[in-house]
Amino acid sequence: MFALATLVWGVVAFLVGIVIATELAFPSVNLGLDFITFGRLRPLHTNAAIFAFAGNAIFTAVYYSTQRLCRARMWSDMLSRLHFWGWQLIILAAALTLPLGITQSKEYAELEWPIDLAIAVVWVGFFGVNFFMTLARRRERHMYVALWFYIATIVTVALLHVFNNLVVPIGLFKSYSVYAGVQDAFMQWWYGHNAVAFFLTTPFLGLMYYFLPKAANRPIFSYKLSILHFWSLVFIYIWAGPHHLHYTALPQWASTLGMLFSIMLWMPSWGGMINGLLTLRGAWQKVTSDPVLKFFVVGITFYGMSTFEGPVLSIKSVNALSHYTDWTIAHVHAGALGWNGFMTFGMMYWLLPRLFQTELYSTRLANLHFWLGTVGILLYIFPIYVAGLTQGLMWRAITDTGQLAYPNFVETVRVLIPLYVIRAVGGVVYLSGALLLSYNFFQTWKRRPANYEEVEHYAPALEPHYDDDPAPQSRLSGVLEVAKKLDVFEQLVWHRRWERLPRLMTIWVIIAVVAASLFEIIPTFLIRSNVPTIATVTPYTPLELAGRDIYVAEGCYNCHSQMIRPMLAETKRYGEYSKPGEFVYDHPFQWGSRRIGPDLAREGGKQSNLWHLIHFRDPEKMTKGSIMPPYPWLEKRKLNFKTIPDRVWAASYLGAPYDKAALSDSITLAKQQAKAIADDIERQKGPSGLEDKQVVALIAYLQRLGTDLFKTPKSPNPSAEPAPAADNKTARAEPASTR
Repeated sequence: MFALATLVWGVVAFLVGIVIATELAFPSVNLGLDFITFGRLRPLHTNAAIFAFAGNAIFTAVYYSTQRLCRARMWSDMLSRLHFWGWQLIILAAALTLPLGITQSKEYAELEWPIDLAIAVVWVGFFGVNFFMTLARRRERHMYVALWFYIATIVTVALLHVFNNLVVPIGLFKSYSVYAGVQDAFMQWWYGHNAVAFFLTTPFLGLMYYFLPKAANRPIFSYKLSILHFWSLVFIYIWAGPHHLHYTALPQWASTLGMLFSIMLWMPSWGGMINGLLTLRGAWQKVTSDPVLKFFVVGITFYGMSTFEGPVLSIKSVNALSHYTDWTIAHVHAGALGWNGFMTFGMMYWLLPRLFQTELYSTRLANLHFWLGTVGILLYIFPIYVAGLTQGLMWRAITDTGQLAYPNFVETVRVLIPLYVIRAVGGVVYLSGALLLSYNFFQTWKRRPANYEEVEHYAPALEPHYDDDPAPQSRLSGVLEVAKKLDVFEQLVWHRRWERLPRLMTIWVIIAVVAASLFEIIPTFLIRSNVPTIATVTPYTPLELAGRDIYVAEGCYNCHSQMIRPMLAETKRYGEYSKPGEFVYDHPFQWGSRRIGPDLAREGGKQSNLWHLIHFRDPEKMTKGSIMPPYPWLEKRKLNFKTIPDRVWAASYLGAPYDKAALSDSITLAKQQAKAIADDIERQKGPSGLEDKQVVALIAYLQRLGTDLFKTPKSPNPSAEPAPAADNKTARAEPASTR
């Protein structure tokens, strides 16, 4: 069941990816429909690829291998089926809500709170309980290395999911993160990076450690290396998240710490790659003829490439060039399509004959799939690597006179269109390979026997008591006692004992993950100097809150950042760099992770209200060459003023200091501000009657962005000098105007 779901959702994820890749080159592909714009579909693509395709592949591997490694059937068939159907319903809920703009806007964690609750129940209550009870009732005392990685996956993903998704709901389809600004960004990338670590890495390493030796008919290369590989990954990975936030408003100590641990990750990651590839010693001749091994070899190679590139990208000087560019997109897809995709395909081809008790329908088609997949990956990632480097270099290019070489952001977009087209073609080639696998799956299933042969395996229950092996003795003589103790330790008998104790292994995994997390989380939340207060930063008005939610629903954060880094090229292009204290009322943060369009951190007051209106209606009319899709529905859809009091209440509950008028009469205040903006648009010879439309709320939000920093602080003493506006540096004291 999980294997079939893997294929179905994989095809869906790849197809949606092709659609949004095409939309980047040709925005009109969305046909003017709001639910298939890039901003709405991009999170659907990432969720489908990660949680639907890769997620079902993980469960396929875990359910097949765990029973054989434990010599015991899964503890509960009912929980297994609840897990399957619960997970598919969650994916279906994501497929329905995300295109409708129901989102939290946090990368890889976009789903709203009712779906998050369902994920927790299915992951912990169904999958986790079933797995750990199977471990408890296993009939093989020793836990093989694949099980260690499954334990780490289940425990850590549960922790990440719960603490990143703490929210205040204001309805069935809307909530606000309990974290704000800097803290929310930290929590998001503590989750986001480790979702890659413990959802797309550790379970697939467990898959590798089980299925690769099976396919090669060779034992894993090194037991000791697997131990070092496992514990190094579990302990080091959890520290690395802040490297996604270099040069942002995150405290520098946190991003530096993230960088150091990211660089250290290279060693254990390559330990796993080496362990996998050297398992094939003496079996390389099989690779030429066996498509399963071909997929595994290339998949592990991509794992090595990605886990080398990741630490390189975490280095601050490299990240200064790569961040917000398509380089990151290429890196992620090299890992997802190469490592996760190829390991999944290899596992599927190995499983099909065993699941259906017949020969694979076509080895020739499997080999063709391998080559289509490989060519598809290369066609996809190489143009995007070029696009990323092009973006980074053009953004930072400065002329001899100290001016921007490409001051208009759209200049950096136009040159990428041919690369985006090639990328979409690569996606089509990769999808065609997945369709071949689907055909092979179906034809192999059709050839299954009328009655399956059901072989029963019996293993005696474990004895309640077990005598440990004799304590090892040092193999050295004539040396210091400390050398002898190190020799005994190096024999790893102590770890061999741990491998018989799943509770102890689980406890140590939790300790490693929680200790590393708290070391970064506690200072970030408790040391006030990490987020210096700015006196002029005030909460969003009721209308601006509603506009911000429209910005989130339309997925604008997928294309625009709101974070100006302290770099010459960025401050020249966008304005004063962003300060930590500017984001204290942002639930969740909107710093973004990619710039398909320009940064919006200082957008407020740069353009007139009418300019924004026309820009939403026809972006290319205002910016020639823009690849932003039109948003004509914003002018037609009414703003639901009735929901505004709930938004204001939630913001107040989370710490926004609203006065009594804002709390008791937020609808009136919102309507007054909307009327002022609508009247201003009409005065500029724009359309009338917009005061109750969504576009007015979104314009109000955009006109607010970045303006607080330059307001004059209120002083109780009129004769007193104005206080510094931000970070003990005097900012411009000119009020932000709306032209």
